[in-house]
Amino acid sequence: MARQPPDDLVELGCITTPHGVKGWVRVRSYSAAAVVLCDAASWWLKAPALAIGQGEWPRLSAVRVLACRPHGAGFIANLDGVRDRSRAESLRGFRICVSRAAFPATGADEYYWVDLIGCELWGVRDGSPVLIGNVTEVIDNGAHALLRVARSTGRDAEEHRSPTRSTTVDVPDALVPFVGAHVQRVDLAARRIDSNWPVDF
Repeated sequence: MARQPPDDLVELGCITTPHGVKGWVRVRSYSAAAVVLCDAASWWLKAPALAIGQGEWPRLSAVRVLACRPHGAGFIANLDGVRDRSRAESLRGFRICVSRAAFPATGADEYYWVDLIGCELWGVRDGSPVLIGNVTEVIDNGAHALLRVARSTGRDAEEHRSPTRSTTVDVPDALVPFVGAHVQRVDLAARRIDSNWPVDF
């Protein structure tokens, strides 16, 4: 019986091209997901839309990872059942997912970006905590991570209302550095991040 995919799959990267002639594939990981990709015993591969029904791979399939290591700007991997370049070529464009339950444990003050997405970000206004909005994306700018936050409706929407039209203009997302100087507490259970970031910035 085919394995059923778990409910907590997280997309962490994609297969780009074959590597060599023995079935290895090149992998591009998303942001800080590389350690999870290489530590995972198996991957769930999602076929790109154009490949569904066109070849031997189903829309979503589990594959055992035999080896994975850094190579250039990305990684190369050897997958069970992929023994030649032709087979590796058939995986071009497949997206790689891993069960969240399979992620290695984090250390103190370490967080997986996927766990931060959806959390409420609270900032300050006049010394009091105020909801800024919800984290929609975590961006790596090289020096540190940035939280992209979709601002909550309410006062922010009123402040961005056009003075000449009855419609409300788009409220720009907030970009908040995810660093200790600004982030004071992360409570994943409560889905809340407290910071000293000015709400009106």
